[in-house]
Amino acid sequence: MTDSHQYCTFYLGDQCFGLDVLRVQEIVRYQPLTLVPLAHPMIRGLINLRGQIVTAIDLRERLGLPPRLEELEPVNVVVQTDEGAVSLLVDEIGDVLEVTEEQFERPPETLQGTARDLIQGVYKLADRLLVILEPEQVLSLPTART
Repeated sequence: MTDSHQYCTFYLGDQCFGLDVLRVQEIVRYQPLTLVPLAHPMIRGLINLRGQIVTAIDLRERLGLPPRLEELEPVNVVVQTDEGAVSLLVDEIGDVLEVTEEQFERPPETLQGTARDLIQGVYKLADRLLVILEPEQVLSLPTART
């Protein structure tokens, strides 16, 4: 009997990412953002989710990817943390996928910089790679490097 894991998948461009399905509270269409002056660039603003104020993090900015095209509205992946809900802004939602341990590979030693801290590893699927994010690292503000 092999261990399997379920991941909520989403896309940034053509790259498929995943978070443990148990960490994802809900998926919400784009919500108007209230900007936060002087906030870190990855914090796009705050959304009102049925009376709960939720911080919205631009996952493209967090991962160092090019900005989303202006005409594309992001989707909110609301993740539960110890401090409450946080929204990750992504391009498109995928499916919930179940994968086995045999498909999993740790990030290569050659992977450097921010990505190394943010990625748990990848699953090799038939038609693509599923990049698994480290939720605590993704949701934390990057530290300044001197």
